[in-house]
Amino acid sequence: MGGHKEQDVARQGFDVADAAPLLLDPQGMVTGWTGQAERLLGHSASETVGRKLAELLTPKDAERVPDLVERCRGDGGWAGLMTALHRDGRPVAVMVRITPTVEPRGRSPLLVLLSELAGSPGWDMSRAVLEQMVAGSSIGIAIVDTDLRFVWSNAALEQFGGGPAERRLGLRFADVQPGMDAEAVEAQMRHVLETGERVVGYEHVGRVRSAPLRDTAHMLSFTRLDDEQGRPMGVYYTVVDVTGWHRARQRLALLDRAGEHIGRTLDIMSTAQELADVAVPGLAEFVTVDLLETVLRGAELPSGPLAETDRVPLCRAGHRSLYEDLPRTVVKAGEAVAYLAGSPPVRCLTTGRSWRQEQLDPLATEWAVGAPGSRESTFLELGLQSVMIVPIRARGVTLGVTTFFRRRRENPFDADDLNLAEDLVSRAAVCVDNARRYTRERDATLVLQRSLLPHRLPEQDAVGVSACYRPADELTGLGGDWYDLIRLSGARVALVVGEVPGHGIAAAAAMGRLRTAVRTLAALDLPPEEVLAHLDDLVGRPARDGDDEAEAGSSEGQAVGAGCLYVIYDPVDGRCTMSAAGHPAPAVVAPDGTVTFVELPQGPALGVGGSPFESVELSLAEGSTLALHTDGLLGRGGPGPVDTDRDRLRRALERAADSLEPSCRAVMDALVPARPYDDVALLMARTKRLAPGRVAVWALPADPAVVAEARRSATRQLARWGLDELAFTTELVVSELVTNALRHAAGPVRLRLIHERSLVCEVFDGGATTPHVRHPRATDEGGRGLLLVSQLAQRWGTRFVAEGKIIWAEQSLDPSVE
Repeated sequence: MGGHKEQDVARQGFDVADAAPLLLDPQGMVTGWTGQAERLLGHSASETVGRKLAELLTPKDAERVPDLVERCRGDGGWAGLMTALHRDGRPVAVMVRITPTVEPRGRSPLLVLLSELAGSPGWDMSRAVLEQMVAGSSIGIAIVDTDLRFVWSNAALEQFGGGPAERRLGLRFADVQPGMDAEAVEAQMRHVLETGERVVGYEHVGRVRSAPLRDTAHMLSFTRLDDEQGRPMGVYYTVVDVTGWHRARQRLALLDRAGEHIGRTLDIMSTAQELADVAVPGLAEFVTVDLLETVLRGAELPSGPLAETDRVPLCRAGHRSLYEDLPRTVVKAGEAVAYLAGSPPVRCLTTGRSWRQEQLDPLATEWAVGAPGSRESTFLELGLQSVMIVPIRARGVTLGVTTFFRRRRENPFDADDLNLAEDLVSRAAVCVDNARRYTRERDATLVLQRSLLPHRLPEQDAVGVSACYRPADELTGLGGDWYDLIRLSGARVALVVGEVPGHGIAAAAAMGRLRTAVRTLAALDLPPEEVLAHLDDLVGRPARDGDDEAEAGSSEGQAVGAGCLYVIYDPVDGRCTMSAAGHPAPAVVAPDGTVTFVELPQGPALGVGGSPFESVELSLAEGSTLALHTDGLLGRGGPGPVDTDRDRLRRALERAADSLEPSCRAVMDALVPARPYDDVALLMARTKRLAPGRVAVWALPADPAVVAEARRSATRQLARWGLDELAFTTELVVSELVTNALRHAAGPVRLRLIHERSLVCEVFDGGATTPHVRHPRATDEGGRGLLLVSQLAQRWGTRFVAEGKIIWAEQSLDPSVE
């Protein structure tokens, strides 16, 4: 048999309208059988009378019959579930009620009532049983009529306040629970009355009479009650207190919101403010976030809690208040904040443990130290009632403290609130520490960037220059593009723009290596195509030699495929020579504003091998502007054709201002978005010409006697330039260089003096050998010429030209420079 239940029949009523009766004698023998019993079980009266009731039941229930008969004699009856056997052998679940009868002769037969349970959920409940169920339920239950007035309620409803059931009769919901939204609840009741649709799981938050000082949450369900004709007669509803579930859901929602809103940037102050914004009003009414000053600087911190003797400089990184006047003495974001020694914030910092107080001492003063001479406010004046302080710790390091305040006395912080605050702060702490680490790494990379790109371009008289750089790596600000201006001999300058594939630190490191190599090669006074050839060999050599350091990701491997444009401009005659390695040609803006692009043969990218590099020479009018740029300025990497990109650059250059620096920025802003696809470098140089009077040239015959005349000519020229103080050293330099040319070289000899920011002395001869400084012994009669020049000049060197070589020496015009 399925499960069974027993109940004292004396306390129950029973409707016998549909029951099948039969009689048993005191020994359990069937003595009376009815037509209802025959229809229920299929046995006729002749087949059952005289048989034991146990024979009509399943074996398991048959074993119980003797005991039940005895119980009925002593207890006055029994009710429960049994399984009978139909005549065809199938089991029939029945509700059984056994009641003793009384006869005058003293014999007491038993009346048995059988009720089939097919299609029934279980017992046929009497009103008394149903009343016991609803009256003893722990769920609040009530019935209101069509006017929404209470007509019945159980005892469990009293737990929410409003008095016993008899006091509710005739009242409406608002009369019983004025602290709840009665209109919303009664709207649900009317909807159920009008439509007959059940409302299940309606959640309502308010203040019930049993807890008038705090919000509680309740789950209500409504069902319409109809009479026998199907007409609405009222609404039956149940109430369950779900405050615990509601608060748990609120906590999860707050943590979800924290995950969504905290740490959206890598800015420390923004992250701290996001923590305060999330916590108000979901957890607290006023929140402050104070961080150590070292955290804001991105500095590394010692592990473990701070010692009590440590000086703890803090900064208010964020705060949020629900009320405009709470509190009136708040420290502004970004300002320093100090706490009294031994105060709870300092203890939380030093111990690394949280602290909570449900009720603050109203007469105690605030913990923050105010400005000298200022009056400290009490917590009563500030309106603060309850507090939690949670240290901000991440990876074993204390970063600061977060303080949570509430103003309402009836709702102090509890242990669950502290757990939530700790979870919230721990999530924010990781974001704050990530921002701190990013700040530290960014500062380091910015130092690297400043060391790789020129702080300022050198002063010279060949060109006016302006440069702009915009990296694609927004986080580090580093990329592989670079620009440079290098002073060369003879008042010339080298303009360089280049780019390394990729972004970030690896590309920047490779760029730094190439920039250093270019400056070193430029010091050799090589023509542009030779500079690129040496640079190509330098980049490709590690890969050709099988060097492990040239693997992808290393600075050597990163440099393979780099591009470079090298330009030399001579302000004496306006000649400009350039060569490119996998790099776009520069644009030239003529003095009248016409924009053209140099037809420059494209050499292969550095380190990949290919055809030799070629150079182009052109003459530029004074006031022409060279626009050297990396391919990011043209949007390379996109699908558009080169001619279209050049047209965009041409229009931007034509619209640019006359002044060079605004023009450079305007071109960059017109062509490059704030977050470009690729790194972009733009170097704009406006050409100048040295006045003819600042250059003097003499052709010298191949006669040793001409050395004296060369000295006199140089001295007279210095006098015209007002450089008499350099006459003595210049005479020595001219004498030694001219003598050296006449003695060791063949062909014509020329002497040239250039007066710009320094005095340059150049001697040209037709020789192809490189002079070297010798260190003669005291007894040697010669060999001291170049040694003397190296001592007298600020710098000196040799550069080769198509017809021979030029030995030059440069003297500073600044008397403070020796």
